[in-house]
Amino acid sequence: MRRYSLAHLTVIEVPPPQMIHLAADAGYDAVGLRLVQVTPTTPGYPLHRDAALLRQTRGALAETGLAVQDIEFLRLTPDFAAADHRACLAAGAELGARHVICAPYDPDLSRMAANLAALADEAAGFGIAPVLEFFPWTVVPGLTQARDLVAASGRADVGILVDALHFDRSGSRLADLAALAPGMVPFLHLCDAPVHPPYTEDQLLHAGRVERLPPGAGQIGLRAILDALPLTLPIALEVPMEAHTARFGPAATARRVLAAAQAVAGGTTGR
Repeated sequence: MRRYSLAHLTVIEVPPPQMIHLAADAGYDAVGLRLVQVTPTTPGYPLHRDAALLRQTRGALAETGLAVQDIEFLRLTPDFAAADHRACLAAGAELGARHVICAPYDPDLSRMAANLAALADEAAGFGIAPVLEFFPWTVVPGLTQARDLVAASGRADVGILVDALHFDRSGSRLADLAALAPGMVPFLHLCDAPVHPPYTEDQLLHAGRVERLPPGAGQIGLRAILDALPLTLPIALEVPMEAHTARFGPAATARRVLAAAQAVAGGTTGR
């Protein structure tokens, strides 16, 4: 049985309490919540600085029975300090989050590995485990570089977040994915897109942040990616489709991508 989570970027304009109800109505089991703003043009929802919104979010989880798969995301920049994110992690823990997504934005790989370890230490106190997501436009562009950075951190409790889009765009290999230690990929970001390499950085960012396709609607080899991972691995659907959402609304987008994912990955939700 598959467990499906709605990643916040898919419906980023919807605040957490309403997003949780939307996800429940669409048939999801869990959500991923964006507590930290990522770009100047997309919102973040800093629940750790808004007690009323945190209370409403907790109430929505109780009313729907949904879980929080992850909170996102923390940039591992040159000036990163794990203690600065203690309040964010505390809010995630209050909501029952299992993971915090972090992203590689430091050219000094040794320093970034040390900061990743420090984040793992900080997060462990809240019962949360970091997952490192790789992006083709960063200094950790693909799966093998992410694997090496996690290894350099010396922490066995740090995972790797594989996003089907970034896996494809980075030229990462299925053999390397299948060779990862069991449990190193705690969940998968599933989406689709046209495949037409090479890509400019603007094209990579546009697909990553603005327009993707539902699973099965593009040319990424999703079946092969799924076959390299455990059959019951949780799947988070991060499928921003701004044009579709502007026309039909966020609830319709959430329903469409879930139905598409179930057709590709199989199974029903666990609720």
